[in-house]
Amino acid sequence: MSTTQEVAILKTSAGDITIAFWPEVAPKTVENFKKLARDGFYDGTAFHRIIKGFMIQGGCPHTKAGAKGTPGTGDPGYKIKAEFNGKPHQRGVISMARAQHPDSAGSQFFICHGDATFLDRNYTAFGQLVAGDDVLEKIANSPVSSSFGGEKSSPIQRVALESVTIVEQAV
Repeated sequence: MSTTQEVAILKTSAGDITIAFWPEVAPKTVENFKKLARDGFYDGTAFHRIIKGFMIQGGCPHTKAGAKGTPGTGDPGYKIKAEFNGKPHQRGVISMARAQHPDSAGSQFFICHGDATFLDRNYTAFGQLVAGDDVLEKIANSPVSSSFGGEKSSPIQRVALESVTIVEQAV
């Protein structure tokens, strides 16, 4: 007997990435991500922060064409409570980006390009890349320049997150 689970297909300008969720450790975070995806919130955004060997970050509404506001500062108009857990931040793990306050995540997420164990139990890991590692690699290797904080992480060319679709997939 085959079972199914919901996964997210992230259609990017560099190809597709498939994410499987961990609702057993971050149920509210998973539901929030799925809701935003189903509402089209992520469609037309971009990966605005890329640090090779660390992570690629997206999900900010300020990265949409014509949007006002600084990329990396937007949210869906609300924050969600952190669900820190024991899942390690390893290559391919998706986790919620946040400001200094633990409960300040909303829509922004990052996918680890390398192991980032210093984030363990301090950021909400909520899933794992199951297809598209080559796309993660391509995005992580995008040329970057310095951003407003002096960090060399702003992609020189837009890396679009065209859509995020939630689909059933056989397990």
